[in-house]
Parts: sequence; structure tokens; C-alpha cells
Amino acid sequence: MKLTLTQKISVPQDVLFQDLAGESVLLNLQSEKYFGLDDVGTQMWQALTEAESIQAAYDMLLAEYDVEPEQLQQDLDNLIENLVEHGLVEVTGS
Repeated sequence: MKLTLTQKISVPQDVLFQDLAGESVLLNLQSEKYFGLDDVGTQMWQALTEAESIQAAYDMLLAEYDVEPEQLQQDLDNLIENLVEHGLVEVTGS
């Protein structure tokens, strides 16, 4: 999947998110599959779903964590691809 930083991440209506003391669980009600995120994954999820674009989420996370920009971009891309593959998010925009 080719992502652009101007795209936006949205959560389908049939996906539930539950924060459990910093970690989280996502449940796709349609497929009945769940996906767990550690504390960093949860922060990435929240940034991606609250920001106006992938770029805005990336900028927020880069300011918050001491990480190489290329590593953060790769980690975000991998997370988004996994979430899309499991039907937990949709990518919109161009």
C-alpha cells in the first residue's frame, strides 16, 4: 500500500477501541477479530485517528518521542498497513 502524508486515517463504525491503562485493544465487530497495541502503538493510534492527516500525526509523534524520523515513518507505515489489513482503519484522501 502506498501511503501519502496528506491522507487521513478514519475508524470504521464497526471497530471498537478500548484503552487499558496505556495499552489498547481494537475489535472489528464484523470479522470478530481483535488487535492489541502496546503503549507506543496506542499513542500512534490516537495520533493517527485524531490528527487531520498522517503528516500531522507524524509531526506530533516526532515531537513527543526521541526517534529517528525515518524509523518513525517506517513504524507508522507498518502500523497503518496492519490496521488496514485487519479492517480496523480506512485511509482516505490523496
